[in-house]
Formats: sequence, C-alpha cells, structure tokens
Amino acid sequence: MKTFTATPADIDKKWFLIDAEGVVLGRLASIIAMRLRGKHKPSFTPHMDMGDNIIVINADKIQLTGKKRDKPNYWHTGYPGGIKSRTTGQILEGKHPERVVMQAVKRMLPGGPLSRQQMTNLRVYAGEQHGHDAQNPEIIDIKAMNSKNTRETK
Repeated sequence: MKTFTATPADIDKKWFLIDAEGVVLGRLASIIAMRLRGKHKPSFTPHMDMGDNIIVINADKIQLTGKKRDKPNYWHTGYPGGIKSRTTGQILEGKHPERVVMQAVKRMLPGGPLSRQQMTNLRVYAGEQHGHDAQNPEIIDIKAMNSKNTRETK
C-alpha cells in the first residue's frame, strides 16, 4: 500500500470567517495555524499548501490572559542603539491591532518558504468590516469550541 500524497489537483481550499471578539489570543492562533497548514484535513501533506483561507474580524477586541498586555515586544532598526520596544497593549490600542494576531499565528507555523506562502491565506481586520463577502466564507465559532474544551469551575 502506498502513502497518499496530495497533488495540486487534489487541493480544495475553502474560506472561513472567525470573530475574535473575547477569544484568548493563544487559543485563536493555534486554531488558525492548524487550518492554514491544512492539518485538519485527512489528506494533509506536509510539503503542500493544503490550508484554507481564513478571515479574522474584531482583532482589536482580542483577550489576553495574565500580564501579557504589559509584555514588551522588541525590534531593532538596524542602526547602532536602535533597539525599540512597545507593549502588546500599546500595539492593540494603536493603528494596527491586527499585527498582534498576525504575529501570534506566524510564530505558530514552522519557518520556511511554505509557511510564508500559507500566511498569505490569512486576512486579519481590526473591525467588523471585511471585503470578502463574495467568497461566501463559512463561520467558525471559536467561543463554542473553547466552551466545550474548558471545564467550568465553581
């Protein structure tokens, strides 16, 4: 018996819409990364872009647990003494709050050219408006998935 390996003709991409309002960032990012890679499909092939197209709305209303809102994010400008930092809370309140979700998903994918290609299938919007109504995206209810998986404590 041979192992099944998908070809480009076997790939069936769908569009999904996720509302990030009130969802914990790490849980959301892991679900998005799994769907971008295509690991939820029985025909998953690691070297092919099997994943779906994901649209995330309300990225500015994402929930962070613990003290993660105060965690600094560093980058370097390339010039001497050019280290800069901004907290996650400042990024969420700034011009581009969708970058927090994009970075979390990017860090959950394996590095390399394939993951960069898979990241192009992710669209993140700060508000409720998105321009992908023509694709008829199916809605994934992350809140219902998380409520099934977590235990209620009294």
